[in-house]
Amino acid sequence: MPSTYSPERMLPRLSEDGAAAAAQVKTLAELVGIHAQKIAHTHGERAQKTFARATPPLQAVADLALRGGLDKAANDYLRDASQRFWMTLDVLRQRGDNDAAHEAAGTPPVLIYDYDVALDGKDMPRPSNYVLLKIVPPAGVETHDWKRPYMIIDPRAGHGAGIGGFKPDSQVGVALRDGHPVYFCVFRPEPEPDQTLADVMRTEAEFLREIRRRHPDAPKPVVVGNCQGGWAALILAAANPDITGPLVINGAPVAAWSGKMGENPMRYNGGLLGGALPALLISDLGAGVFDGANLVSNFEGLNPGRNYFGKYYDLFANVEKTRASFLDFERWWGGYHYMNEAEISWIVKNIFIGNKLSRGEAHIEHGRRLDIKAIRSPIIVFASKGDNITPPQQALNWIADTFADEHEIRVRGHRIIYMIHEKVGHLGIFVSSSIAKKEHAEVTSTLKTIEALAPGLYEMTIDEQIGEGVDAHFRVSFSERKMSDLSQVDDSRWDEAQFATVSRLSDLACEYYDMLWRPLVQASVSQPAAAAARKMHPARTSRSIFSSKNPAMQVAREQAEKAEKERAPADPANPFVALEKIWADGVIQTFDFWRDMRDAAYEMSFFSIYGSPWMQRIGASHAWSRTTVEAKDLAHLPEVEAILLGIDRGGFDVAVIRMLILIAQARHSVRRDRLERSAKVLSHDEPFASLGAEKRSALIREQSIVVEFAPAKAVETLPLLLPEPEARRRAIALVEYIAGAVEEMEPHTIQMLGKIRAALGLPELAATPAGDPLETPQAAAQ
Repeated sequence: MPSTYSPERMLPRLSEDGAAAAAQVKTLAELVGIHAQKIAHTHGERAQKTFARATPPLQAVADLALRGGLDKAANDYLRDASQRFWMTLDVLRQRGDNDAAHEAAGTPPVLIYDYDVALDGKDMPRPSNYVLLKIVPPAGVETHDWKRPYMIIDPRAGHGAGIGGFKPDSQVGVALRDGHPVYFCVFRPEPEPDQTLADVMRTEAEFLREIRRRHPDAPKPVVVGNCQGGWAALILAAANPDITGPLVINGAPVAAWSGKMGENPMRYNGGLLGGALPALLISDLGAGVFDGANLVSNFEGLNPGRNYFGKYYDLFANVEKTRASFLDFERWWGGYHYMNEAEISWIVKNIFIGNKLSRGEAHIEHGRRLDIKAIRSPIIVFASKGDNITPPQQALNWIADTFADEHEIRVRGHRIIYMIHEKVGHLGIFVSSSIAKKEHAEVTSTLKTIEALAPGLYEMTIDEQIGEGVDAHFRVSFSERKMSDLSQVDDSRWDEAQFATVSRLSDLACEYYDMLWRPLVQASVSQPAAAAARKMHPARTSRSIFSSKNPAMQVAREQAEKAEKERAPADPANPFVALEKIWADGVIQTFDFWRDMRDAAYEMSFFSIYGSPWMQRIGASHAWSRTTVEAKDLAHLPEVEAILLGIDRGGFDVAVIRMLILIAQARHSVRRDRLERSAKVLSHDEPFASLGAEKRSALIREQSIVVEFAPAKAVETLPLLLPEPEARRRAIALVEYIAGAVEEMEPHTIQMLGKIRAALGLPELAATPAGDPLETPQAAAQ
């Protein structure tokens, strides 16, 4: 066969290049249209609303000028604004002082809870800067050692740790109030010498073993990963599948090439800024240390209107009420942490530039490949359409990269549940009190029963609120999904080929730099020079310049004290107060307009460069996808064939689990109340309770395979599993108790129960049992 660039291939190659060039032009034209329409609509509508809002206060100013009182309104506003100005400036002074004190204290976690050190990664054979904390429950809250413990991994992405326990209504608070022991993975600012991500993974694995030693009667710990902590949790579970319980992955960028055109500009940074090379260069200029302030600055640039003006205006507008919350959040936001060059290099090469973790080719260390498919634990993924750092495509597309389809997910015994919020932002996923009280609370409740769920791909939906106040809870259901449903989250994935080109050019640039320039750069940087450069980073100086070290801030402090004593807020009806808010909105919109224009230019530049035929040929060697089993071949896997050979063998336990799976597949969804009844039966009633969690899980997987590949025979062979009439009656009574009231059943459920009853020689469905037919008085009392 002729090679790609052989003379025989010239005409076909030119034809292919012509088609690729035409596609590039079409893409750029579509992008121009998308961005032009989006910018015109968004900012045109906002401008109209701003002008409409400005009319009443301007009219009020005119009325005051005509009838008198304008001078008083203006003076009242100016006095109020002046006082707020000095008080705001004093808050910025206090922020600078807090930063210095926080750094001097070693940048401890910003948890609001007391804690004890359970284990220190520094003392391990391969030391790391990670520390395991045991959260001390607050007064009035009791935890139980027999309940499943939680281990929360916060993001190490430039900031410090503790944001997952930053408020009473947080991931920590929700788990504690439900009686679960909670552990928190934190980290010191400075990594240990020569620390790698493999060392971090080993440390986290030892943390899990320590938790299991402390709670021998509890199920395996839940591992909660926020943002960067999400893919760290996947790495931990892939490398140690035997020690992890369910995983909760919140806003984690795993499939970093994914995203929607016109919406997710952050993914283009690698292609426009030099791939992985800047991370290596910055690390070398830092004498082997990568400064997390660079990552924080990058996050701030995503929303300049909010980060450079909006949050400061919110403070200025209501400084008395927002002072404490502003300082609390800024203590975390400005607590910059560091990574070794080996750590940041692995992250950018294997996740953000190379996308290797999602595609099954990442190696945590030599000879140790990470395969997400090796994870045995249930996985819950929380994503949001309002997340501009980890859009849903990056949070979810690893599922399609790992498995051929939903059938393979079931055959492999995986339970993957995803939930997509409509609007919450990235930080809100693991900081927002409202998200904690609803989504995280329902996830915590779901984790009690998740292992009773049959293997498969599900979407978790929170449908309606029942009750009010402290008694409020939500109706939760799990709907079976296909891989095609998951693909609807993305517009398409054809554009990811361009990122393969970025990956290859990044590899070449890093090799070139490593061979020719790195020795010179490293020889030019001393430790004191690197430390001085870190102190002069704009992210630090923009905060420290307002601290008490600046003599001019003494004036601000004195004026703020005077303003607090003489405080005279303007009347909220004062038209100048309204005009101030309108002006602030206009400034934010100006920032947003600049951001939208910048993002449009970024995206069009990226596709102009990497969408060309020549660039696509360069990236072809890196544009591979993982080899997966064909759907038609799944039935011929040795383990599947072995399970199907035993379709007619088993007893009461096998029959009940098979019937439950048949009903679940018939209705294509499971309500949580039914799942809770199922979990209660399987964990408390005999003969299921004595099986143990591992054997129950294996049994559910085996019967899922039976129902998947031989649904008709699965029903036909039920009489062989239940030869005695009394066993048949008890089994169907138990299944119908779990299924719930007849009037709440869907037609498919009733139809399947009819088939099962007919196969077992039982009369038609008439009424639902009042309770659990297997429950003993002792179990009922628990």
